[in-house]
Amino acid sequence: MHWPSRSAATADRQLVVGLGNPGSRYAGTRHNAGFLVVDVLAERMGGRFRRRGLCDVMEGRLAGAPVVLAKPRAYMNESGGPIVAVSRFYKVPVDRLTVVHDDLDLPFGTLRLKRGGGDGGHNGLRSATAALGSREYARVRFGIGRPPGRQDPADYVLRDFSAAERKDLGYLVDRAADAVEALLSEGLEAAQNAFND
Repeated sequence: MHWPSRSAATADRQLVVGLGNPGSRYAGTRHNAGFLVVDVLAERMGGRFRRRGLCDVMEGRLAGAPVVLAKPRAYMNESGGPIVAVSRFYKVPVDRLTVVHDDLDLPFGTLRLKRGGGDGGHNGLRSATAALGSREYARVRFGIGRPPGRQDPADYVLRDFSAAERKDLGYLVDRAADAVEALLSEGLEAAQNAFND
């Protein structure tokens, strides 16, 4: 059997970054939806995260392609530096970067895939865009909905999902992981057609 050279094998490598805050204190919060999705992808790849600089990373294959999964170990508003570092280390250009993140402007569980655009007030995206010097990365937006009443959005995103939300959370996170796989294997337009709510 002919094995491609390392350079050929990694020429089409994709980088999928989940946004969140490190540490057990934040593990079940709405702001960590990106981590939850990347954790499901890691289970599917059958590997384990290991520390590389300011990210936890896992290398493997997903949807038939070489993929690096990453979770920054910096807080959300400082995600950009670790994202740039891991993308440079693995030589992945911006057009093969996908960022998975929570989104206040979408109803809970709603998915939207897109490339480019603004940060919508999301500190993780703002940091990533500033550090990368580009907005032209793919995003998988996981809706967490708006806070009820007068609750401060900054407080809301750092709260755990509600009991009612947790009933559907596993299915919705799994669906978001499916969307990432479709994006990697079929391209953005096909994945949008299949998963954009």
